[in-house]
Amino acid sequence: MTTTGEEHRAAGGPWWWERRRSAVLDGGLALGSALECAVEGVGFAEGAGLPVGIGVLLGVVAGSVLVVRRRWPVAVVLVAIAITPAEMGFLLATVGLYTLAASQVPRRIIGVTTGMSLAATLIVTLMRTHQGVGDIAGSRIDVWFLPLMSVLASVAMTAPPVLLGLYVGARRRLMESLRDRADSLETELQLLAERAEERADWARGEERTRIAREMHDVVAHRVSLMVVHAAAVQAVALKDPQKAVKNAALVGDMGRQALTELREMLGVLRAGEALGGSVRGAVPLAAVGVAAAAAATRAGAAEDGPSLAELEELLGQSRAAGMKVELSVQGEARGYAPEVEQTAYRVVQEALTNVHKHAAGAGAMVRVAHREGEVAMQVENGAPPVRGGSAMLPSGGNGLVGMRERVVALGGVFVSGETEAGGFRVSAVLPAQPGPSGAGRA
Repeated sequence: MTTTGEEHRAAGGPWWWERRRSAVLDGGLALGSALECAVEGVGFAEGAGLPVGIGVLLGVVAGSVLVVRRRWPVAVVLVAIAITPAEMGFLLATVGLYTLAASQVPRRIIGVTTGMSLAATLIVTLMRTHQGVGDIAGSRIDVWFLPLMSVLASVAMTAPPVLLGLYVGARRRLMESLRDRADSLETELQLLAERAEERADWARGEERTRIAREMHDVVAHRVSLMVVHAAAVQAVALKDPQKAVKNAALVGDMGRQALTELREMLGVLRAGEALGGSVRGAVPLAAVGVAAAAAATRAGAAEDGPSLAELEELLGQSRAAGMKVELSVQGEARGYAPEVEQTAYRVVQEALTNVHKHAAGAGAMVRVAHREGEVAMQVENGAPPVRGGSAMLPSGGNGLVGMRERVVALGGVFVSGETEAGGFRVSAVLPAQPGPSGAGRA
């Protein structure tokens, strides 16, 4: 498991250190540098004619500056440059240059301080080399030897820590950028997961609504007619046995048709389970989507789904239940998309079902108009008689909602409401070719 940038920065240490081990490391380096400078301060004090205690104290103070190398790296390097003539602070200069090169200090400052350190080291080295060679009696050395050796020694003491610091600093910045990118990617993945879950919930809700609408349209109409015929059988069983037998036969036929359509729909919903255990167990939403797609394909097929050509049969069922229904068709039928044909049929079917439920005994007028690029339908019923047989059919209040959803989904217009005569009117206009969902005309 990787450590992200936030977790890395959260592990804090005392004062300016990010981690405790960094504070321990800097303390150890400062202690070692102080000891080194204290030892070298003895020689400096003897050569300069100063008390040894002053040289040791100067060395301890200068070497201890290394403890603040992460906070003020430039100051550490400047102190190392200042004590270079005293030939003290090798560890201080080396670690200071490395820290400065690895820090976030601008490159021009790093270059200037590195040049100053190189110059100070070169001067001191050149002087000490000249003194050492001068002490050798009778030595003959070329004029270029001393400068060359001084330059090589100065570069050898200055370049390695600077180059190493530049490499470590670049690598550290790269790691921090990678941590930041990992944090941002993790955040984006969380957002994508949340959005995916929201879309999945929305898709499940849409599928539930669609299934409920299909169940309502397929079953409610036939069951409503069955209840109406059953009430008619009860009313005429003793007075007109032949009519009672006829109505009972109609109830049986409609019940079988309702069971057949219900069985077909449930079979389509179960189709997703036949895709394999991976779909059933791992991706249940995919199975629902496949089932819904199969249901849409089946419903949209002209030979399987209902169409406007079957309106006479639909009206005949209502007439057989005792409703007076008239049909008026204007214009010539055109080739509509299968989903348009099915939606138009369902609108008329649900409107007639509502007449059976809420206006038993009232007559109805069904109008269908074939226009240029669209088809319009209207179902209007009169006021129910004051005294009329009522089957007391229950209503869930979803019929009008389902009709509106179907029509608007195809880019059509749906209007419903009571008439001045006390009846009810349902009107819908559908385009010949369905448009995008929710893009209905105003």
